[in-house]
Amino acid sequence: MRNLIYAINFTIDGCCDHTQVGPPPDDLFDYYIRLVQDIDAFVYGRKTYQLMVPYWPDIAKNPSGQTASDVEFAKAFVAVKKMVVFSKTLEKSDEKNTEIVRTNLKEEILKFKQEEGKSILTGGINIPSQLIQLGLVDEYRFVILPVFGGEGRRLLEGIKLQEKSPLRLVETKTFKSGAIALRYLKQ
Repeated sequence: MRNLIYAINFTIDGCCDHTQVGPPPDDLFDYYIRLVQDIDAFVYGRKTYQLMVPYWPDIAKNPSGQTASDVEFAKAFVAVKKMVVFSKTLEKSDEKNTEIVRTNLKEEILKFKQEEGKSILTGGINIPSQLIQLGLVDEYRFVILPVFGGEGRRLLEGIKLQEKSPLRLVETKTFKSGAIALRYLKQ
């Protein structure tokens, strides 16, 4: 069975709103490039999808004026075989590897995890919060950034967990920027 990995950046005070968190420090790009190279599918909601696409595909198509890290991440991003977007409002995608799904999240993810392939990566807040509530996330990649966000969205806002989900810390990494990556597995 394929693993479903959830990756997100947080500020020290728990904010994961992209408008407050900002772009990751340069020293985190290698970490994310390796993560994306080790998967073959993304699962997003509409909002996260529209933050990522067309931004990264456009950089991959026209890398001039971009940093080497941005270009390398963009190439890794567009190389991922499949992107599944859960949305009731998104009509279509111009990306050939993108499938828009409007059906039951739990059923679709359980089917997706049964398919052959590498791990699946999800990001954002809404869809991952629902996946956590459903007990479908197998691995968590949390990066704590050395900054206070103040205000903004937090993970699991408005979500009531049916039971506690113990996690096992399997890896930590400290970056020059002061960011800390924590990798947890579901027990």
